[in-house]
Amino acid sequence: MQTEILSTPEADLTYDVRGPLPTADGRAPLLMVGQPMTADGFATLASYFPDRTVITYDPRGLGRSVRKDGRTDNSPVVQAGDLHALIERIGGPVEIFASSGGAVTALALVAAHPGDVTTLVAHEPPILPVLPDAEAVRRAQIGVRDVYEAKGFGAGMAAFIAMASWQGEFTEDFFALPTPDPAQFGMPTEDDGSRDDPLVSDRSWAVSGYVPDAPALTAAPTHILIAVGEETGNVLTGRTAAATATLLGQQPTVFPSHHSGFVGGDVGYAGQPEPFAQRLREVLDTHR
Repeated sequence: MQTEILSTPEADLTYDVRGPLPTADGRAPLLMVGQPMTADGFATLASYFPDRTVITYDPRGLGRSVRKDGRTDNSPVVQAGDLHALIERIGGPVEIFASSGGAVTALALVAAHPGDVTTLVAHEPPILPVLPDAEAVRRAQIGVRDVYEAKGFGAGMAAFIAMASWQGEFTEDFFALPTPDPAQFGMPTEDDGSRDDPLVSDRSWAVSGYVPDAPALTAAPTHILIAVGEETGNVLTGRTAAATATLLGQQPTVFPSHHSGFVGGDVGYAGQPEPFAQRLREVLDTHR
């Protein structure tokens, strides 16, 4: 693996290349993108593609990618510009597997630069405006931010987990629930004073509030597949994946496991990375 830095006027973007560039087989490199997940989260998945050139990166302001512009917000449109610059640097086009907020960024990239991507697998993009209960979901999101601002990371993350695991539409039953105890989810109960977490603050609301350009996406030459985990069910990201797929006139492509089903035991909530990688390889090979 070789680590490189793409320096732009606004950020130094750090990315990792596994395999040769140009690729040995002439096939497009496989770019793996997350948000707020950084390159580390894709290490296990990348290991199942030893025959491919795989590129992972840290989005601006996260991990090793240092911002120079003084901003702290995360915008999928801005990050799509970063991906475009990266793809130009490596001599694109690329295939992309994108997860969560990274899937939102990848959709913004295809809408703006359709020639950059041959196939996009967008796994559970948390796009809230596509939901029928978008207003209620927004209210729940504000509630998470408010708990975080008042009580710190552990409480905020517990509130986020409660929101993310709620089944179905957000009704008054959800809003009547008491604020969850962070210890119940193994979260710290002490407030460390920080308020800069990209997941539970309002810094990434532009990601979850992104409105996909459906005409641009359906007109693009890119093979776009909206993916969902078979275990995700009717929780928030399962619902947003299904609604985004409907917006694009397709059914979700089902993958093993859950929202982080591709990660190994070294990162977060482990999934089933080997069968997930097998499914990803099958999907990419079918749509190449």
